[in-house]
Amino acid sequence: MRSYASLQLLSFVSLVLFVTCDSFAREEVRALTTFKEAIYEDPHMVLSNWNALDADPCGWSGISCSFARDHVVKINITGLSLRGFLAPELGQIKFLQQLVLHGNNLIGIIPKELGMLKYLQVLDLGANQLTGPIPPEIANLTSVIKINLQSNGLTGSLPSELGNLKYLQELWLDRNRLQGSVPASSGSDFTSSVYGIYASSTNLTGLCRASELKVADFSFNFFTGSIPKCLGYLPSTSFQGNCLQNKDPRQRASSICDRAPPARNHQTRSPKHQPAEDKSKQHQRASKPAWLLALEIVTGTMVGCLFLIAFVTALQRCNNKSSLIIPLKKLSSQKDHVNVYIDSEMLKDVVRFSRQELEVACEDFSNIIGSSPDSLVYKGTMKGGPEIAVISLCIKEEHWTGYLELYFQREVADLARLNNENTGKLLGYCKESTPFTRMLVIEYASNGTLYEHLHYGDGCNLSWTRRMKIVKGIARGLKYLHTELEPPFTISELNSSSVYLTEEFSPKLVDFESWKSILARSEKNSGAIGSQGAICVLPHSLEGRHLDVQGNIYAFGVLLLEIISGRPPYCKDKGRLVDWAKDFLELPEAMAYVVDPELKHFRFEDLKSYM
Repeated sequence: MRSYASLQLLSFVSLVLFVTCDSFAREEVRALTTFKEAIYEDPHMVLSNWNALDADPCGWSGISCSFARDHVVKINITGLSLRGFLAPELGQIKFLQQLVLHGNNLIGIIPKELGMLKYLQVLDLGANQLTGPIPPEIANLTSVIKINLQSNGLTGSLPSELGNLKYLQELWLDRNRLQGSVPASSGSDFTSSVYGIYASSTNLTGLCRASELKVADFSFNFFTGSIPKCLGYLPSTSFQGNCLQNKDPRQRASSICDRAPPARNHQTRSPKHQPAEDKSKQHQRASKPAWLLALEIVTGTMVGCLFLIAFVTALQRCNNKSSLIIPLKKLSSQKDHVNVYIDSEMLKDVVRFSRQELEVACEDFSNIIGSSPDSLVYKGTMKGGPEIAVISLCIKEEHWTGYLELYFQREVADLARLNNENTGKLLGYCKESTPFTRMLVIEYASNGTLYEHLHYGDGCNLSWTRRMKIVKGIARGLKYLHTELEPPFTISELNSSSVYLTEEFSPKLVDFESWKSILARSEKNSGAIGSQGAICVLPHSLEGRHLDVQGNIYAFGVLLLEIISGRPPYCKDKGRLVDWAKDFLELPEAMAYVVDPELKHFRFEDLKSYM
């Protein structure tokens, strides 16, 4: 009777094995394909073989599986310029041991769901463009050894719960915008020179409790207070570039520290209520092997054989990938249900216009002054206010996702912080559901783009003096964007089409190109802003987008050549402007041949100083 009951229990265990194996694999495949959906720019096509219809996830680029090939244990996609978001569903890959996405262009926040990865040993999200606070749920990564979040735009205070990570050896947080004090207290005045000296103390708080911590870098943030004594074994360079009270000259200037925004964090349930639950689960896991061993002894060899047969069959079922794949189209239809963190305070200081206001200002949206496959541009006049340009994004509601909404908010907030005479001024935005509307409202520059004046109009209208005025204005605008803003702002695609001119021919830098790659992912949109049928244009596939300061500097050099020569950066019949010009620039006596032949007068001294 007892053996029969045990056999029933074993049958139940085998059934659970079938179900859980199948569901684990489904969750992991769904999480991976959702992550792919959240990536809207993949220049190296690293995710091109992530095909949920006919592929084995264990063979996908950057994916490593367990020995039995039944679980994903490692995601390693490093330095491949992926641009997109971290899908919260990554937290469903329960047996993941390494998540390495270092050196990409990921934006948005770190999902708190990553804290569900109990077996994760390495979390490396360094050198991306992540923003927002570090979620306290990261402290639930009970197996983690290394955390690298360096070189992002993370804000808020450092969660003291990180001290609960008893296996943590490396913590890289440098080059962010973290604030507050470094959460660590030893309850003692004794200064440590060896890591782990306080491990047995009952007064330890915060990172002082991380007894295995050997390497940590907190530099180039906005931390205040003093260096915790229990972290005295770290080199002083680990704390440089902050707002600490010590007299180290390598700290930030007080004027910079005063401009730091107030810290904001997620309001989440404290994890202090979770250990009891975790201990219960650990107890269950610890007791299960002994129970199974006793069951095998009672039921004898026959039951053991049945268990072996059930296990092998279940394992084969797990490896039958065709039964586990989630169709990509089905996943895409569920994208509205993806949980994405939307920061309600991100746009609190930006004016929000109603569609009706803009409809009146733009004469029922009849005054179209520009168009592309991705957007329409209307001219209008606000009642009692300035002339405006309204950019309406061309995308259907069914193609709009939570990721796009977060990107929209982030871009509006980024544009709203620009305040310089040589940058376009964002006046506000419009966001409505019926009809579906996403619009940007900027000040109107009445003289059109620099590209139009150089290549469509009469080049004589741009005298040498005016061209030099434009060059100096662009340089001042870039200096403001790159050196006076923290973090720096870069123009996604700096060229003559992104330079708008006022009546006085003062240049204003406007960044519309950042929308191009993300809108191109919708089923409707496949074009590129700025490619409007011109004979000579800069092909996006050739030059790509300029995503950083160095890229902007190079693009400014190309733009300088374009302004002086009157030639576009690329022509089908003449090739690249840079290649054409370098032969002349190498010979001082031939330098004058670079100048636009439409210009009858120019200052050779100016030419030499710029070239």
